[in-house]
Amino acid sequence: MNRQPAHSPNIHMKRGILLTLNICLLLTFAAFSQIQKSKAHWTYTFSKPEVKKGETVDLVFTAVIDKDWYMYSSDFDPDLGPMLTTFTFEKNKTFEVVGKLKPQNPKTKYEEVWQGNVRYFEGKGVFKQTVKILSDNPVIKGTSEYQTCSHVTGLCIPGNEDFEFKGLKVASAGAVTPAATDPSQPTVSATSSKEPATVAVAPKTDTASVATVPAPNDPASATNEATDGSTQLVRTDENPTTDKSLWGFALAAFLSGLVALLTPCVFPIIPMTVSFFTNQEKGKLKAFVYGISIILIYTLIGTVVSRLNGPAFANFLSTHWLPNLLFFGIFFVFGLSFLGLFEIVLPSGFVNKMDQKADQGGYAGVFFMAFTLVLVSFSCTGPIVGSLLVASAGGEVVKPIIGMAAFSAAFAIPFTSFALFPQWLKSLPKSGGWLNTVKVVLGFLELALALKFFSIADQVYHWNLLDREVYLAFWIVIFAMLGFYLLGKIRTPHDSPLEKVSVPRILLSIITFTFVVYMLPGMWGAPLKALAGYLPPQSTLDFDLNKRTAGAAPSAVSGEARKYADLFHLPHELEGFFDYNEALAYAKKVNKPVFIDFTGHGCVNCREMEARVWVDPAVLKRLREDYVIVALYVDDKTELPEAQWYTSKYDNKVKKTIGAQNADLQIVKYNNNAQPHYCLVDHEGKLLVSPKNYDLDPAKFAAFLDSGKAAFGKK
Repeated sequence: MNRQPAHSPNIHMKRGILLTLNICLLLTFAAFSQIQKSKAHWTYTFSKPEVKKGETVDLVFTAVIDKDWYMYSSDFDPDLGPMLTTFTFEKNKTFEVVGKLKPQNPKTKYEEVWQGNVRYFEGKGVFKQTVKILSDNPVIKGTSEYQTCSHVTGLCIPGNEDFEFKGLKVASAGAVTPAATDPSQPTVSATSSKEPATVAVAPKTDTASVATVPAPNDPASATNEATDGSTQLVRTDENPTTDKSLWGFALAAFLSGLVALLTPCVFPIIPMTVSFFTNQEKGKLKAFVYGISIILIYTLIGTVVSRLNGPAFANFLSTHWLPNLLFFGIFFVFGLSFLGLFEIVLPSGFVNKMDQKADQGGYAGVFFMAFTLVLVSFSCTGPIVGSLLVASAGGEVVKPIIGMAAFSAAFAIPFTSFALFPQWLKSLPKSGGWLNTVKVVLGFLELALALKFFSIADQVYHWNLLDREVYLAFWIVIFAMLGFYLLGKIRTPHDSPLEKVSVPRILLSIITFTFVVYMLPGMWGAPLKALAGYLPPQSTLDFDLNKRTAGAAPSAVSGEARKYADLFHLPHELEGFFDYNEALAYAKKVNKPVFIDFTGHGCVNCREMEARVWVDPAVLKRLREDYVIVALYVDDKTELPEAQWYTSKYDNKVKKTIGAQNADLQIVKYNNNAQPHYCLVDHEGKLLVSPKNYDLDPAKFAAFLDSGKAAFGKK
């Protein structure tokens, strides 16, 4: 699973400076009274200009995305939050959709708000859909839906386009010219149709991934057509976010290799191996070959894993219960092995064969000697290597290779270095019980990390077996036991009695118990922001003191019959509506202004506003006491009864879903289509003050609410 950390404080600080400058411009009414144009510009081409009737061809959807904007892909969990890119085809008998939509190399980023990975394009996005041609004159058209967001201003804009593919030559059987099958020939362009699309059913895309809304900061990428007709991602500049993540993973892998050296299976082998090379002809050269062989063997393992990965496979790994429970089992078994319950060993016959080949001598013998080391040390290195491979199994091609190369480099350096400078051996500490201590500490960490994979499956499938307090209880116990182990109060099967506690063990136990104390308030609702990426959502807590002390008793709104209250919920125990007309009617009844929150499931900036601005006591008090709140989700796909459908005056399209009608209301009534977008209105839906968008300053937001209340009072 490709789990990356959320944005660093430095990134937030830089974004905050940019946002402060932009907000000064956005506060004018004129700025909010403009419809935002689409930030993605589409072209439609065929993968080849000519086909036979009955053959297949790829439809290529290409979006050129404005600078500083990004667009979501189609291949992650639609229930996670962000609005996926979809293409709905008008059904007819001239063509047939084959297989699923294939996005071409989207980027992946972990977003803590959604506790998962989203996939997105920046600069250019390419999607391919295979179709079978059934007629001499195929009619291929439909409608696309997508969402673009800015990581500078925080705005998110839903978009839709009518598309039509034209210009494909359909030849009779056996009549296709060589040029038609030559991928080096230019593709045939299609036009963008602006005619209203008819009702259609879109082919389901592969949506087996977790995701989250990224706020990417890396420069644009571009896509080129490969010689085989497939689309490949070609970098036009480095991606700082991805590069930093890769470097961080490589460093973690390197450190893991150093830790592996300190295990009982590996550390005692170092002097024996080095002694072998110091008595050999060309011993120093062979020592180099030995070290390089170790790196090649582990890198080969990483290469095999990388070939098994891919975007679809990554999606499967991210959310499906099977791989997550499998990873949970792997980490759990590795943890028990490190604690001393049993040893994971390879078949002795296989190890003996490799050892015999190592005795043959020469450079081939040196390679098999390295292979034997890898096999013999497997019971200690296997859990560490397995953990690294699990961490890199997220559709990455480079990551597992880099990880294994870094791990093996750290693993090989001591063997080569001590062979070149054998006098250094005298400085090595003697083998002893401290080696087993390293192994046991790793065992406790493996058990703690195993729970993360079980938690993912539990959340996605709503099993409710590992709620936040249960998860925290396990971690508190595991790390408390680790602290007692470091102090010598707990012994595992391979430990010797501890007569005195060394200073390093005391320091480590202090750190461990401090971590335990930090986690304890989380059992009663403390946010534990440092662990947000590892813990289940706070909403899964059975007992949350924050809820008990959040403020007033439930408002009269809770007694109202509200539409869609079973589908949507407001944060921070706020009470409100999810239907525009209901909110206006209730506001008139209680004589309060209305706070309209144009939001979306896939709007990370909306969640950030709720978590960092709405939660401010001054803002929360005003929202609870001074306004009737209505949250209107513009990307919700819940289809309404046909009697509630209508044709929009804005784009002449039939609006059938809750989201489509809310988005249409925002455009037609309030002349805006960005999220988050906050409007303060009277009982007739008329604006009281200029609307507000993304602004992380709670004081400014409170002043915004005060200005709306004052304007309402003057009416």
